[in-house]
Amino acid sequence: MATGRTHRPATRSRGIPEATVARLPLYLRALTALSERSVPTVSSEELAAAAGVNSAKLRKDFSYLGSYGTRGVGYDVEYLVYQISRELGLTQDWPVVIVGIGNLGAALANYGGFASRGFRVAALIDADPAMAGKQVAGISVQHSDGLEKIISDNGVSIGVITTPPGVAQQVCDRLVAAGVTSILNFAPTVLTVPDGVDVRKVDLSIELQILAFHEQRKAGEEAAANESAVPAPAGRADVTDQGPDGDVPAVMPA
Repeated sequence: MATGRTHRPATRSRGIPEATVARLPLYLRALTALSERSVPTVSSEELAAAAGVNSAKLRKDFSYLGSYGTRGVGYDVEYLVYQISRELGLTQDWPVVIVGIGNLGAALANYGGFASRGFRVAALIDADPAMAGKQVAGISVQHSDGLEKIISDNGVSIGVITTPPGVAQQVCDRLVAAGVTSILNFAPTVLTVPDGVDVRKVDLSIELQILAFHEQRKAGEEAAANESAVPAPAGRADVTDQGPDGDVPAVMPA
């Protein structure tokens, strides 16, 4: 089976925009669900709705892959699953190392979706000597002293960082020096990498802050709507306060 070190996805060389690449996993997830239900074909409108995009954008994205569907029939689900999987590099084996086996690292190691999507957790690495040899998800944790050899022995090109932020850059530097060219960073810090190294950042606190913004905005809109629904108090129309022509006199009578 091919390893990630010698086979790279062809998306950039074929000129597929990064925005399209970012949407391909969404299409693949929707298509996989259709495939599991034995749905043979799907229209662009149906697939776009399932993926959360508009159909025009979907058709444009698929045009980069050379898939245009069949008028009146739609797209062949199984073929699209294969085509997108191939474009994303998921038809081959991608060994991955996870560095930092705390709660989050252990949770990722136990995630069952890696293998079915073309990724294999090749090693779990931690700097704590007490963690060495412990079994997590059926894999023995190895000490970070052997990081470079582990990467070399397993042909790893993708590293996952789940360490505390203070050591994340140091870990990143060691991964890159050892030959890792793609990094998924869960540490709440920005990593600096050389050209040719791709970093994807997952920051749960930022996502929660964005959700908090939307919740605050919805609460404000609801409060404004409730306030506008309350009728204004009726004005006084006391005839004794009016002048002969119906105007309020400048000097009120005693």
